[in-house]
Amino acid sequence: MVFEKVDVQPAYHLVASNIEKCIMQGIYKVGQQLPSELDLAKQLGVNRSTVREAIRVLEQSGLVFRKSARRLVISLPREQELASRVSQAMILHEITFLELWETMLPLEVRASELAAIRATDEEIERLEVNLRETADCLEHEQKLVALDIEFHLLVAKASRNRALLLAREPIGLLFYPAFYQVMSRLNAKDRLLSAHREVVNGIRNRDPKHAAQWMEKHIKDFRRGYELADLDMNQPVDNSSYFE
Repeated sequence: MVFEKVDVQPAYHLVASNIEKCIMQGIYKVGQQLPSELDLAKQLGVNRSTVREAIRVLEQSGLVFRKSARRLVISLPREQELASRVSQAMILHEITFLELWETMLPLEVRASELAAIRATDEEIERLEVNLRETADCLEHEQKLVALDIEFHLLVAKASRNRALLLAREPIGLLFYPAFYQVMSRLNAKDRLLSAHREVVNGIRNRDPKHAAQWMEKHIKDFRRGYELADLDMNQPVDNSSYFE
């Protein structure tokens, strides 16, 4: 009989998983202080260096942060931290631009619909500011792409749907910078600004149908632009060319 090799995890991984489980089960809540490294080491039956390595893992994941040298506090992972890790996974899995586009289309359309219903006056004003800045930057492609990313994030935040926001953020980090290649090849800037204006009109006028229709046209324009620029939508996407 041939035995399979036993995969033994490092002790600090087990400690990190144990603490993470307690956090996810609500035993320790956001904002609550964790026991000290010494107390954790005693409770878990390991040495302090093992606990220290486990805490470092949890800090990197955004579940814990140090308020001071001795105070460890439970925190919510920031959207950017979560999105960055998922985006990295998508690059490693060689996700294509077509796959990103197929996912972003329904997410962005739904976000615009909800934003038209739920956006506050302050959120609408931020979108108006973005429109004005976009109009002033049509000849500056990198700045224009940055404003485009900001625009779609503002719409998503105005949807007031946290699940939608978390789902679209890692895709958006790859999807919109990839369109920089289109901007540098085609004159798609005026169409982009026009679509943004109509989406904001729909949101401002509390017209979900109008906002959704123009967002759908806008996202479909991304695909047309990609194809017209003679770019292969079936190629794995990456962000290596953005802002280099």
